[in-house]
Amino acid sequence: MRVEPTRYAVPGWGVGDVWVQRGLLLAHEFHYAAAPEGVYAPPAVTVSRDWSQVVDVSVPSSRKDATAAPPEAADLIGRFRRFLAGEPVAFDDVQLDLTWATPFQRALTFVLREIPRGEVVTYGELAALAGRPGAARAAGTFCATNRFALVVPCHRVVAADGIGGYGPDGVPVKRRLLELEGVRL
Repeated sequence: MRVEPTRYAVPGWGVGDVWVQRGLLLAHEFHYAAAPEGVYAPPAVTVSRDWSQVVDVSVPSSRKDATAAPPEAADLIGRFRRFLAGEPVAFDDVQLDLTWATPFQRALTFVLREIPRGEVVTYGELAALAGRPGAARAAGTFCATNRFALVVPCHRVVAADGIGGYGPDGVPVKRRLLELEGVRL
């Protein structure tokens, strides 16, 4: 059975898509249209000239609107919005679909979800905590392809010599997410 995403917008940040089935989060993507540098905006999004807010969201007809979201998606969307507004929101109770994951990917997911708000670890530390010391590159690849944005907080993982990368949205978004949590790099 195909699960259609629920799309929502967060002014000042961008547009997200949530896939939920029977209370299980299958994936969450967020398109950071409001990134201050290295700007990325999916074609369905119109943002203000200075990237400070989403002006209009053209939702393809195949995607549900957040107002018609299943209760599980609506709850998550509310939490994502509060998180991006700077509130200390927890996602540790969100059940994830990890049927696709290898044992190492599951371990990385578990460790990432245990990193407290406002703290960071390096890719090497993440790999070691997940039981594979020396697999920093594999940990970085996992973070770069994280399908559970914010719920599995890859933005809390940094390079040994600085902030490191952050998927297609770039370092400015990672820095902004960390600043929400009181981390300055």
